Amino acid sequence: MYALIDGNSFYASCERVFRPDLRHRPVVVLSNNDGCIVTLTAEAKALGLKRGIPFYQVKDIIRRHQVAVFSSNYELYGDMSSRMMNIIAGLVPAIEVYSIDECFADLSGLDDLTTLGFSIRKRIGQWIGIPACVGIAPTKTLAKYCNHLAKKIPALHGVLNWNDLSFSRQEKALAYQGVEEIWGIGFQLAMRLKKLGIQTPLDLAQASESLLKQCFPINVIQTARELRGIESIEFEPTPPTRKRILRSRSFSKDVFDRNDLLSAITMHAEEAARVLRQEHLMTSRVGIFLYSNRFKTEKPVYATMDAVDLAMYVNDTPSILSNAVKLLKKHYVKGVAYKKAGVILENIRRKGETTEDLFGLVREKQERLSETLDQINNKYGNGTICFSAVKRDSEDWKMKREMKSPSYTTRFSDVLRVG
Repeated sequence: MYALIDGNSFYASCERVFRPDLRHRPVVVLSNNDGCIVTLTAEAKALGLKRGIPFYQVKDIIRRHQVAVFSSNYELYGDMSSRMMNIIAGLVPAIEVYSIDECFADLSGLDDLTTLGFSIRKRIGQWIGIPACVGIAPTKTLAKYCNHLAKKIPALHGVLNWNDLSFSRQEKALAYQGVEEIWGIGFQLAMRLKKLGIQTPLDLAQASESLLKQCFPINVIQTARELRGIESIEFEPTPPTRKRILRSRSFSKDVFDRNDLLSAITMHAEEAARVLRQEHLMTSRVGIFLYSNRFKTEKPVYATMDAVDLAMYVNDTPSILSNAVKLLKKHYVKGVAYKKAGVILENIRRKGETTEDLFGLVREKQERLSETLDQINNKYGNGTICFSAVKRDSEDWKMKREMKSPSYTTRFSDVLRVG
């Protein structure tokens, strides 16, 4: 048996934890550069606001109904996610983190799973203040669907155990929503399924497997089996090794100055290298990309991507940064209105799976230095210590976040004070 635990309206819920005055007010959180709505509460949905709507189009509604608006605070959301996952991991044998706000849990060997579901939900709410829903079922796909129903149906009080339902009620539950609500069935697949008369999850579960094999890829067949209670998607408590790490952000304004681009590339290189170390990985290929503003039609669009293969596997920031900077110097073009830049790490392996090189001692010292910087930044806040190329006095190259909340849990200066 598996559970899918999901933090409801996660970004907005994180903001409400530190702003109890927003508990019953509509809240929305915006995407990068304050572009579109990415998360919204039930109160905001009731006003007709939807995910993906550009912020500028709904400013009148937001102002008229006093909607609380926040820029994305990734530092806060990442830390709250880590806390939520640790809470869940303390109550179950193993978890598989699926995204920042949800994870699957292996419930093997545990009894009274419905009570456990309510205990998980209660503890998350008590310990970090995030409302959550829990779906429990014999397969991951059914667990995710149960979670979806637990959100939709108030009478379930946030928890649904598939095995608590009789066979007839299970069929009714599968017929309750459209097939597009099933995990792994996107809009395009849903349209193709509906052309064959497969309108609901129940239709998909009862569909002929030979028909599905003729018309659809293997993931649709696996999904149909999972809806019938046949486990076809493996539980992965240890995520597979990343094939690539990419760090990038669009700029708040067009960037022309090479030093501003250098600041952005430096920050992205630092972040990518930190992920390598956190996950005990190494890389031997460093790349960057630069994009101009494609909406500036008076000039040709400029886009470039390049990478360099290293002679050894590394995960220290100086090695990664120095190669990224060389690529920037090679491809920077004066006069171009740059809108986005990023760093890409490829040829990734787990630490210990790579052969040692003649410069192992030097590399070890660089790794220790980078790890020390990580420890300081983790303790005092991200960016407390950074490489000198980052220009703190310029905002042009940074992402626009005009309504960002404080980093309540990751920076001492932003910790709430009770007076």
